Formats: sequence, structure tokens, C-alpha cells
Amino acid sequence: MNHSKSLLVIALVWPEPASTAAGVRMMQLLDVFKRDGYSITIASAASTSEHSADLESCGYKTKAIQMNDSSFDAFVAELNPDAVLFDRFLTEEQFGWRVAEQCPNALRILDTEDLHSLRHVRETCFKKGVEFTTDAWLQDDKTKREIASIYRCDLSLIISSYELELLTEVIKIDKSLLFLLPFMLPEIPEDKEWKTFDQRTDFLFIGGGKHAPNIDAVKCLKHTIWPLLRERLPEAKLHIYGAYLPQQVVEMDNQKERFFVKGRAADVNQVMAAAKVCLAPLRFGAGIKGKLVAAMANGTPSVTTTIGAEGMYGILEWNGYIENDHTAFVEAAVRLYTVPTAWNKAQEQGKTLINTLYSETSQAHLLLQKVTELQTGLQHHRTQNFIGGLLQHQTMSATKFMGKWIEEKNKG
Repeated sequence: MNHSKSLLVIALVWPEPASTAAGVRMMQLLDVFKRDGYSITIASAASTSEHSADLESCGYKTKAIQMNDSSFDAFVAELNPDAVLFDRFLTEEQFGWRVAEQCPNALRILDTEDLHSLRHVRETCFKKGVEFTTDAWLQDDKTKREIASIYRCDLSLIISSYELELLTEVIKIDKSLLFLLPFMLPEIPEDKEWKTFDQRTDFLFIGGGKHAPNIDAVKCLKHTIWPLLRERLPEAKLHIYGAYLPQQVVEMDNQKERFFVKGRAADVNQVMAAAKVCLAPLRFGAGIKGKLVAAMANGTPSVTTTIGAEGMYGILEWNGYIENDHTAFVEAAVRLYTVPTAWNKAQEQGKTLINTLYSETSQAHLLLQKVTELQTGLQHHRTQNFIGGLLQHQTMSATKFMGKWIEEKNKG
């Protein structure tokens, strides 16, 4: 294997694939570059936790770095990577100018995870009880920061087709700067043997407690959807899984109501493959929902909302139902839970979705092809990205002097 190529990943947090979809996404990306022969160093200014992935056992080097500290300059100059992957726009804001200054020839890739500005503005609109509009999104400061970050990079990985459309149609970002890359999963063989309709039981919701849309969805299940569902299905239970669930969710656990708060799932696939139906009444958020991809990958039909399924199924059929109205949501859940033909059809649709839109083999091939193409003609690519050059010039000055000022202040 040729190890002459090197990749530096600047991680916002150390990946926790057992806790978050973002952690799963990062491990998938690392795996693609590793298989292509890159030697990989992962650096982060965050602290590790007991649930952080054991990166070194996967063959990756790790490095603790500090913000607003020129020690990073020496580190990155010595490493001199061929490519740098920024994990979310916040790391590009903090370290992008240093990378551009010390390693001007390194390809700069931004993994947006999902558009954080979109998630933020949707949450704000939801809390104010007003409808989300693209105008509201365009006016927000976080949007301006995230878009500037996309322009400063040579390539940004966009997780959902809806977000790609937003960037190309509304902001008119050139397609050469963007690459649609959903979650990457192994294809499901035709003869895959999952637990059958009769072998499965109960409903499931899974989602990390640090993510506001998940907490809202659990509240919606507890107070609105589950009271109606449990009346219709007196034997069924609802299991709530998620890492870092706040106390208000933990206290919702109620055996009498058959509403069970389980906390962190040791193995997401195991609990998903045993459930009959996944419920995800998401009312705001962005990106692609890891829980719904996991449902498809484990043959578990789901009921979700327009926001939940957004940018996830293209022109194909959903693996279950998409309903925004609570009554219709409950009806759909009852149907999947009680009608084997509807359930089996939904399961098959999930398999088709994974194999068509989320195939690891084809996605990885296209990504590496794009990376090679950009590395070959990097100077021309940057010349064409005039706004990126302009922002690099302006931001470099502003962020650079702010960073140096903070560094001096910290010395004092």
C-alpha cells in the first residue's frame, strides 16, 4: 500500500460513533481515505471522553492541538499534508487561515456534517412559532459564517440533496466547490435475513441528547403521539434510546405508560433490528438523519416527518410513511405495526434506498475521483473560485490578527 499521501483531519470533537451520527460519518470518511492509501493524522482541541473512538487502534495518529496558539503552525508545517479535512465550519474558521499560510498546496476539504446554519435558523423559527423561510436563513450571521467557510475551501462535502439545492439554487455557489456525500453503507444483499414481522416487537426512537431536535421529538412522543398510540395498541411498548439524555427525558420513563427511557444503546444496529417500527417525529433540524439510515439498514420501517426524511430518498419511495399531522402519524404507525404486507413493502423500500443512494462502494469511488481531480488542477480551481480567494485574503487578515492578539493576551 502506498503511504506517500497524507491527510490531516481537524476534528471539532473526537468522534464518538456509538453516540452520534456525526461520529459515524467521520469514521466512514476516515475509512475511505485509509483504504486509498492515505496516512491519517487526526487533531483536535477538544477533550476526549470515555466514548471517543480508539483511533490509534484503527491505525490513525492523533494529536492534541490548541486554539489561538502558533504551536499549530509548526505542527502543520512539519506534517505538510496533501489534504486537510475540516470537521464542520467552526474548525475551518479557527485553523483554516493557519493551514492556508503554512501549507498553501494542501487541498482544503470541509465536511459540513449538515448545514449548521440551517439547523440553527430552523430551531429559532420553530421556537418563535414562525415558518422557516430561506430569507430568514440568508439573513442569519451563522449562515454568512458557514457560507464564507464553504467558499474558502476547495471542496465541501454536503450530506443531503436538499442542502445541495439550497446552496446551488439560492446562494448560487458553483457546483465545482460542492460534493454530495450522504452516509456510506455496505450494500444489503438480496438474501439478507432479518428478523421477520412476527419476530419483532415494539416501537423505538433513538437520538443523542445533545441535539435539540431529538429532545423535542421525545417530548412530542411522550405528550402527544404515544398517548394515542398506546390506546390503539395496548400490548406495544416504546423504547427511547440515546447518549447524553438530559434529566427531563430520563424522568419521562414510565412503566405504566409502557414508555421506557433506556439511555445509551450499546449497539444501535442490535436494538434497531429487534424493533418493529422506528418513530421519528422531528420538527426541525438539518442534514441526513442517522437514525433513519440505521432503520433502513436494519430492515426496520419508520414513520417520520417531512423534515425527518428531507433530502434522503430522492425519487424513490420512503421505507414507511412521512406524516406531519399527529393523527396521520399515529395512523401510519398503527398500519406498519399491524399490517404485515405494508411492513414488508416498507422494509423492501428501505433496502432499495440503501443500495441505490447510500452505497459505500460507489460513493467512496466518486469522492476519491473528485479529490484526485482537484489535486491535479488545484491552482486553476482556486483561480476560478474568486470569492473564495477574496474571503481567504480578507479573513486571513482578520482572523489572523485576532488569533495573534488572543495568543499574546494568553501569554500575559
